[in-house]
This record gives sequence, structure tokens and C-alpha cells, in this order.
Amino acid sequence: MKRILTVDDSEPMRKMLAIVLKAGGYDVVSAGDGAEGLQLFQNSPVDLIITDINMPVMDGIEFIRQIRLVSPDVPIVALTTESEDTMRRRGHEAGANGWVVKPFKPQPLLDYLMQLLR
Repeated sequence: MKRILTVDDSEPMRKMLAIVLKAGGYDVVSAGDGAEGLQLFQNSPVDLIITDINMPVMDGIEFIRQIRLVSPDVPIVALTTESEDTMRRRGHEAGANGWVVKPFKPQPLLDYLMQLLR
């Protein structure tokens, strides 16, 4: 079973993602900010990361940069309300593989994750 780390400061979003991802057959671990996500990642291997961008303590862009320092290959998807091209470009430059704008539809997200995990 593939394991996905979700990082979002919104507890309802983390819960909703966990429901969707578990229904898709994934094991899920969750963090409330980038610093907590980085610690979880270092202590428990995951196959893919989904991260918000706007978070306290460590935002998603810095979180992605920190992950890329230790793991250049794990797929990272930004799941955010940010839709501006400049922010999207910053995310990709930091190392994000994909960018999904909230709100999201569960099945297209699961289909996209399955492609990234091949």
C-alpha cells in the first residue's frame, strides 16, 4: 500500500484528504504545517506528498525546498487556493511536480496521483 503525506494547516482539509485517499487505497499520514511535515517525512518514508502552500511556521514553498534537499525523487503536489501563475512558478521552481487548486474533485485527484505514482 502506497503511503501519502498530507500537509495542511486546516484540520477539516486534512480529514477530508484522509477520507478521499483512504477510499483510494492509500495509507495516509498528516501534518499541520511544513515543519511538522518535514519531521514526519524524515521519520517515516512516504511515496508521495500533498502540501498546502499558505501555512504558518513553514509555508509550502519552503517545505518543498527542504524536502528536495533530502529527497529529489518523491512526487510532491501542491494543493492550494493559490492559482496565480507567479505562485505556481515558485512552487515548480522549488520542486513541486504538480499543482491542484482547491476546491478539488476527489476522483480526478486520485487519477492524477495514480499517474504520479507509476
